[in-house]
This record gives sequence, structure tokens and C-alpha cells, in this order.
Amino acid sequence: MSDYRNDNRSHSNEGRGRGRGGPPRRGIPLSELDPTLTSISHKVIGCARDVHMALGGGYDESVYMTALQQEMRAQGINFKSNHSIPVKYKDQVVGHSICDLLIEDRFIVDVMAAYRDVSGSERSTLRAQLKSADLELGLIINFAGRLLKDGLVRVLNVDKINAAKGITPGDHHDGDEAMYDFDEKA
Repeated sequence: MSDYRNDNRSHSNEGRGRGRGGPPRRGIPLSELDPTLTSISHKVIGCARDVHMALGGGYDESVYMTALQQEMRAQGINFKSNHSIPVKYKDQVVGHSICDLLIEDRFIVDVMAAYRDVSGSERSTLRAQLKSADLELGLIINFAGRLLKDGLVRVLNVDKINAAKGITPGDHHDGDEAMYDFDEKA
């Protein structure tokens, strides 16, 4: 299995050319992320999978959020719910953004229960939160689908990842999010 999936299903990616017949989705492979971060994210995905297998689709987002929090506590995963992230402009706080879950102070999880694909707007919101929090990774988990793997989306703060590699903004391609590879054994 590769570190990220070329997704050829039709998604609403707002003209980004990633639906049927478009170019394969480009992204940063998981192997380029901190292994500890990847390990924690796989544990969270395992918790989400357990919740989805037990409950299935059809409930309100709050039901999945509560069940996921319960499962993460049972697995010893530290998190903060409804965490406030300060938004700065020219080193001044100009507002706050609230993320669903801040996991181990390392990455953000956005929980959904919507019978549709994850939109570009949701990806952009998570990407903005990652930049404000100075974090590399975010996950959007949409519990509404029949298969959880269809609702898992990885969003990256490419600027932070590239800065760690010594690459300046503008030197990278547009591949800052990709469908998250889901391992049934996770």
C-alpha cells in the first residue's frame, strides 16, 4: 500500500482537476511526516474505525464526537475538545478559531456526520487552523458514509513541512491535502 492514495472517484474539489479523468492527486507521503505523529494519527483512525463499526452511519455529529472521545480516552490518547486557536495578524491576535479536537498537542481532527463529500471549504478551514496553530497535520473524519475510509481526509500545512526541510513558500506544488490511506488493520 502506498503512503497516499490517488483518488479517481468524483469529488467536489471545486475545479481542481482531481475528479474522474483528471491528473492523479499529488501530495506529501506519510513517510515524510514525523513517525510519532503518523503513529498517533493511526491510533485516532483506529478509534474512529471502532466507533464507526459499532454505531454505523445516521447519527448526529455530537454522537460520534462523544463516542470518539470515549474511545480515545480508553486508548490513552490525550486530546482537548473545542480547543481555541488564536489567529494572528502582524503578531497581534485578531480572533480565534475553534477546532473540534486537538490531539496530543500535535494535530487537529475535524469530526463530521454529513452525507456528502468533504468540501474544499472544510479543507480550507482546517488548513487555516493548522497554520494558526503551527501544526503539520489535520484529519477530517466524516462518519456519515457506509465506509469510514471514504470519509477520511488528510490535510497538511505544507508551509510548515517544507520550512522544516528548508524549502521556502512558493517552491512547492499544490498538494497540501490528499485522501488519507486507510488500513483496515489500523
